[in-house]
Amino acid sequence: MLLKKNNYKKITIYWFQLTIFLIFSIIIVGGLTRLTDSGLSITKWELFEGIFPPLNNEDWIKYFNLYKEIPQFYLVNPYMSLDEFKIIFYWEYFHRLLGRFIGLFFFLPLIYFSFLKIFKKEMLQNLYLVFILILIQGLIGWYMVKSGLVDDVTVSHYRLSLHLTMAFIIISILFWNYLNLIYDNNKTFFNKNNLLLNIFYFLILSQIVIGAFVSGLDAGLIYQTWPKMNTGFFPDDFVFNKSDFFSVFNQQGFVQFIHRSMAYILIFFSIIIGLKYYFFNKQMHFKNYLLVILLLSIQVFLGILTLITGLNIYMASLHQLTSIFLVLSVLYFNYKFS
Repeated sequence: MLLKKNNYKKITIYWFQLTIFLIFSIIIVGGLTRLTDSGLSITKWELFEGIFPPLNNEDWIKYFNLYKEIPQFYLVNPYMSLDEFKIIFYWEYFHRLLGRFIGLFFFLPLIYFSFLKIFKKEMLQNLYLVFILILIQGLIGWYMVKSGLVDDVTVSHYRLSLHLTMAFIIISILFWNYLNLIYDNNKTFFNKNNLLLNIFYFLILSQIVIGAFVSGLDAGLIYQTWPKMNTGFFPDDFVFNKSDFFSVFNQQGFVQFIHRSMAYILIFFSIIIGLKYYFFNKQMHFKNYLLVILLLSIQVFLGILTLITGLNIYMASLHQLTSIFLVLSVLYFNYKFS
């Protein structure tokens, strides 16, 4: 039994569900914060002071003046008005506020459940790991913001990718433990017997990393055609520097090419998985596979639409939203075979 007191099972299930929903929400809000170029609107850490937004015109002017000191303002938005600033400010403010709320919402019940000794040792360790990762995630968020305050007009795409990837790791660990809770089990995260599904999950996570590169570099603003990248299947502005191999990940065209290629690899890999599990007496869970392939297809389709519509903000946000459902569906599929 994962719970020592069954009377608390329903309460802990609701707690898990709400926490997963909150993390789901902050990923979406974070994506919209990036899409609206709002992430640099608050230039200070303000762990406690920033709980409340500006409450008078004097405070608003203070925040606006701080924003005017960074390159994004005087190089990109030199004619921005105070009212326009308020819009981007609130995106970043709610993103930070939601992060604070998630930390408290997760930590306070966790302390209470620990005191009552409701969870077994294995799950309790996993939950405290999640809390530590949530704290680290807050630090990564500020580390990311700092990268755009001095020399650049946007945040580092490497740090943005790290921030997004950490969010997916957190929600993945939580979801796996949630499945253990509702099925009253103690399955290990990523059983070694499910090698194909484990690889599939990490390929999807890798695609999310590259997707963050695309977003951070605004790589979707070029080559807005499909299936070709203008006249060919490979970017014609690619430059390879033998002395600095990793510089290729700073090139918009090449990063977009990788993102496209990974999508094709994922489709091919998902077909291999489907054939394996269908023809080797695994038909009883084939519906779970069909859900995965459906979400993957929708994800690829939304990615194409996002590109050819000139980075339409609604399409881009739906593209990110579907990626969360896709990750959770792969985890569930993996769990059923563990």
